[in-house]
Amino acid sequence: MVALDGMGGDRAPAEPVRGALRSAAAGERILLVGDEAALRAEIARQGGEGADGVEVVHAPDAVGSDEDGARAVRAKPESSVAVACRLVGEGRAQAAVSAGNTGAMLAAATLYMRRVPGVLRPAIAVALPAAGGRPVLLLDAGASAEARPEHYGQLALMGRIFARDVLGIPEPRVGLLSIGEEEGKGTEAVRAAHELLRGTPGFAGNVEGRDILQAVVDVVVTDGFTGNVVLKTMEGTAAFLMREVRGAIASTALGRLGGLLVRPPLRRMRQRVDPDGYGGAVLLGVRGLAVIGHGNSSGEGIANALRVAAAGAREGLAEKFAAAVAQEGAASAPTA
Repeated sequence: MVALDGMGGDRAPAEPVRGALRSAAAGERILLVGDEAALRAEIARQGGEGADGVEVVHAPDAVGSDEDGARAVRAKPESSVAVACRLVGEGRAQAAVSAGNTGAMLAAATLYMRRVPGVLRPAIAVALPAAGGRPVLLLDAGASAEARPEHYGQLALMGRIFARDVLGIPEPRVGLLSIGEEEGKGTEAVRAAHELLRGTPGFAGNVEGRDILQAVVDVVVTDGFTGNVVLKTMEGTAAFLMREVRGAIASTALGRLGGLLVRPPLRRMRQRVDPDGYGGAVLLGVRGLAVIGHGNSSGEGIANALRVAAAGAREGLAEKFAAAVAQEGAASAPTA
C-alpha cells in the first residue's frame, strides 16, 4: 500500500489523482490523501469514481510550495504530506509519495517514519539517465548540505542496495564524486571518505562530474550540497539543449523539413531524459519509503513515482538497510 499526497505539486489535485488512477489500474493499492471533497470531485471528473485500488483519506490542510517545509509540517500536522507519512509510520502504508514541497516531505518522513536504526543521515537518491541505457544513481541530492567522512560509507551502502533491488543492477559499482580521479584529490572530507571506502563492496574510486552520465559507475556518492547542484545543473542543461535543438530546426525551411525526419528519435530522446520517467527522488534511510516527485510532475510521472515506491516496499528496502547497516559496522560509527 502506498500513500499519495493528493494536494502536493504544481498541478494538484488533477495530476496526483490521474497518477493514482493509473497506478490502481496497473494493480497497485493507493491511499489518496488530501481534501476529501476536492479529491472525490477530481476522481469523478476524470471518470474514475468508484475505482478499485484507490482509497481517499481526508487531510484538511496542505503545505504550499513557498512555505518553510519543516516549520509547516509541525504547524500543520493534518496536512496531506504529514498524514501520508504518518500512515507509513502507523503501518497502514509501506511508502509515501509527494510532488509537493521537498522540505516538507523530508521533515514529515523523518518525523513520522523515523530513521532506520543505525542510519546517521537519510539521503535523497536520484536515478539519472546515462550511457548504455541504464540509470546512474546519485546520492545525496540534497537531504543534508554537508557530509562527514563516515557518512559516505552509508551513502554507498544505501545506494548499492537500492541500485541492486530497485534498479535491477546485479553488482553495482560505486564512485566517489571528486575533482579528479586520483585518490588524493578533493576536500579533506572527500579524501578521508576515499580511505574509508577503499576495499568496500563495489567501490571503484573517484569519479569526476563528466563521468556521471557516461555510466563509469552505477552509484555516485557525494554531499547533499554538491549533489543538488549537480542535479539542477543537469536538468537545466537538458532543458536548454532541447530548446536549442528545436530552435535550430525551426530557424530555416530546410531545417523544418529535416525536422520531420528527426522528430521520432528526438521524441525518444526527450522521453529518455524526462525526469517523469524515473518517478522522482527517493529518500533512503527512513523506516518506510518516501518518494519525492518533481513539482510539475504529470500524472504519468506520479504513476512512475508510485511504481518505484511500491517496488521498494515489496523489496523491503527499509528492513534491508537496517540489516546491512548493522552487519557492516554502523554500531561503531560516530553518532551524527
